[in-house]
Amino acid sequence: MDAESQQPMLQKGPPSHRERHFTAGEVVRDVIMGVSDGLTVPFALAAGLSGASAPSSLVLTAGLAEVAAGAISMGLGGYLAAQSEADHYNREMKREQEEIIAVPDTEAAEIGDIMAEYGLEPHEYGPVVEGLRRNPQAWLEFMMRFELGLEKPDPRRALQSALTIALSYVIGGLVPLLPYMFISTVQDAMFTSVAVTLLALLFFGYIKGRFTGNRPFLSAVQTTIIGAVASAAAYGMAKAVQAR
Repeated sequence: MDAESQQPMLQKGPPSHRERHFTAGEVVRDVIMGVSDGLTVPFALAAGLSGASAPSSLVLTAGLAEVAAGAISMGLGGYLAAQSEADHYNREMKREQEEIIAVPDTEAAEIGDIMAEYGLEPHEYGPVVEGLRRNPQAWLEFMMRFELGLEKPDPRRALQSALTIALSYVIGGLVPLLPYMFISTVQDAMFTSVAVTLLALLFFGYIKGRFTGNRPFLSAVQTTIIGAVASAAAYGMAKAVQAR
């Protein structure tokens, strides 16, 4: 093979590599939290009221009221949790900034300690330390991430978390209540609700396992069992109270 025929081969770069990392973990966590509670709590409430022989209209009314209250409560909880994380980050950033100004040599030595944990020698991480000292903002961000293990939160995170959790709760909560909207006989509506909700729990558990890296089938079974146990407990308790 002559030099001219080899030239195109030499000019070819390495094969393209596309990074495939899942980066929407916080959103998925909020969706999982909202849907799992939404499927389970109204399902158990509806089963309990059905066990007490309440009419479908009452079960539906109570269930919708619970979904509304639960969505607001869960959304508010998500908002406060995300806001607390942001407040914690800002407090620690202010403290770290003060330490960089007050004791820069000590903080610079901590950079070296962090680098040493990754197997770097002083002559290797020395230029990095000096470079960070010349850039206070980068130095601060480095210490926040690698010393304290804190990532800068998205300023929109609290509101997004609240809306995601609340909407997910509503979607999940409507599933066990749908049969009561169309079936007037409470026992028939309950059996239909059980079947529909268990299928939804299976599907949701499988999808949850795919996103979280767990075994999808195991996740589906675990999620379904939790929902079934909660509804069975509520139904049994209602029957026990009614029998007294």
